[in-house]
Amino acid sequence: MTLLITGLALWVAAHWFKRILPGLRGRMGNAGKGVMALLIVGSIVLMVIGYRAAPVDFVYDSPVWFRHINNTLMLFAVILSGMGKSDGRSAGWLRHPMLWSVVVWAVAHLLVNGDVASLVLFGGMGVWALASMLLINLQDGPWQRPVNGVWAADIKLVMVSVVFYGVIAGIHHFIGPSPFGL
Repeated sequence: MTLLITGLALWVAAHWFKRILPGLRGRMGNAGKGVMALLIVGSIVLMVIGYRAAPVDFVYDSPVWFRHINNTLMLFAVILSGMGKSDGRSAGWLRHPMLWSVVVWAVAHLLVNGDVASLVLFGGMGVWALASMLLINLQDGPWQRPVNGVWAADIKLVMVSVVFYGVIAGIHHFIGPSPFGL
């Protein structure tokens, strides 16, 4: 559990460094970007290893049919993750689509994973995303909504997201646990 918590803390520190210490981050230049990228990759490695090594102590058990809600929410999370970079109309629907995708991802996983390690990982990432939105909103002020794009870009976003969703589900199926209970 220590590796999981360390990885989560490293993730938060690396992502908030620029917001909390912008002067120091600015003085680091391009080397700072590389350092932050390494810290983020390291945090992911620590979280994965820590999560897989953590004991499975259940706090709650979910009904089997929650798996379907999880899978549906995950499709929306994948769509949200690409929405901010889309040239479609959907780019102006939400201020922080990628952070909202993390919140949806966290909720979806908490629906089907009731062990302590899942509460730490998914709950921690969900809280980080919500706190990040608050921090950004406080620092950046009102949101300038992007101009309306074209529906064709939204259709492309959904099609690409369905493909990515399939890839993610396939990886989950092979490394476990299978999102479809197979």
